Amino acid sequence: MTDLVFNDFYTPTHEVTPLTMAVLTQFDQNGNTNTCVLEEQTESIVPFSPSKIIDNACKFFGSSLRGRQDGTRDICGITHKAPIAVDPSSGMYFFPTTSPASSKCSWVAHSHIDQVTQVDNSHTEVLFKNGKRIMIPVSYGSMLNQIQRTAQFRYLLDNRIKYLLKQNADMVAEPFA
Repeated sequence: MTDLVFNDFYTPTHEVTPLTMAVLTQFDQNGNTNTCVLEEQTESIVPFSPSKIIDNACKFFGSSLRGRQDGTRDICGITHKAPIAVDPSSGMYFFPTTSPASSKCSWVAHSHIDQVTQVDNSHTEVLFKNGKRIMIPVSYGSMLNQIQRTAQFRYLLDNRIKYLLKQNADMVAEPFA
């Protein structure tokens, strides 16, 4: 009976989708890093670090976590705790709560956040648009900064994509000579 519950709850991999609200660090009883993938309707525990889950998601869309971080740096100059576009075409923008190299790093989906509230000097509550709440062990100021930086990055990248789409539409619309 225990194995059945364990196998239903633990999955070998997990895809990050537009329904993913957060990829949260959890530690098991032995101190190993696991991840709670928080979706709009479900939660899954995965035996990988959150940054590995995000890296796999980036690879699914043809890049890597490092590649996405480099892109963020090139677009808007953010070098530390850089927000990333897992897939800009589906609005999947995530930001790390600490350095992605840290075992304590979680990732939050920018588009799912409704509001954030200061709990104390080192904890922030995140309210998602679907009403779910989580507590993140990060200061309120740091969380607001990450949300703002992600919004800036989204704006700049979305404008680049819109510009390229307009250029392609103009090129296609021109008659042949």
